[in-house]
Amino acid sequence: MKWENNRQSDNIEDRRNQPGGGMFGSGAPRRAGGRGIGFGTIVIALIAGWIFGINPMTILGALGGGGELVPGTTQTEPASPGSTDRPEDEMGRFVSSVLAGTEDVWAAVFQQGGAQYQEPRLVLFRGATPTACGTGQSAMGPFYCPGDQKVYIDLSFYDTLRRQLGAPGDFAQAYVIAHEVGHHVQNQMGLTEKMEQARRRVSEREYNALSVRLELQADCFAGIWAHHNHKSKAILEPGDVEEALNAAAAIGDDALQRKSQGMVVPDSFTHGTSEQRQRWFHKGLETGSVQACDTFNTRAL
Repeated sequence: MKWENNRQSDNIEDRRNQPGGGMFGSGAPRRAGGRGIGFGTIVIALIAGWIFGINPMTILGALGGGGELVPGTTQTEPASPGSTDRPEDEMGRFVSSVLAGTEDVWAAVFQQGGAQYQEPRLVLFRGATPTACGTGQSAMGPFYCPGDQKVYIDLSFYDTLRRQLGAPGDFAQAYVIAHEVGHHVQNQMGLTEKMEQARRRVSEREYNALSVRLELQADCFAGIWAHHNHKSKAILEPGDVEEALNAAAAIGDDALQRKSQGMVVPDSFTHGTSEQRQRWFHKGLETGSVQACDTFNTRAL
């Protein structure tokens, strides 16, 4: 992936040098009832939610045994903003460049639709950090918090992505960011609020089905970013698209369930199958169209 000479974003909040990072503070996400969450559960949440989860904290709550993390949990103490200077290390600059690309693409898309895109901030942290959704921890993988409209990433996750999930490559890493920004786009479109409203009035099975549609749309939005960014800046190199598709296949609900429990339970899917993830990313990549990413009004996912 060609990124080195592209613009870097000013919307980076670097908390990596902050001691403690809010770890296990009083702002940690609250969970109602249920048993404790063990290491194995955290690993499952990491794999299932790293780029394709609404919020890994929700996954941890559900896997913890019937309890659910309280939506919209806020921190009791304001988070220190950290340094707003552009990162100087290579991975920090890479993330900043990818974020800038998403800003350029979505600003143009929104403008064409007669709207203004509100750029999210991206927080780099180590270990744990306070968020408007509770304490984010590196074991959760990257996630988007609609409460403060920020994407959170502990860069050590990219080692996990490469070594444990079998999805190496810088474009796979960029895909992580583009998908989480896709959730921010959904928030700007009002879909996040509609999902929260649906949570209160539909069954768990019905909500899972809606969650799959939300996640596949974010996959498609990541493809839109790749389409337009390559068109304007020629970022793609041979093998890049395959890296993203490999990542999508590795964390499909069906693949994860076979690995973790030896069987597939479609009614429990919250993110989509490997094939669906690949196909919706590719649809966004091929068309560059938001209309083509309407997963909520199609029968064929």
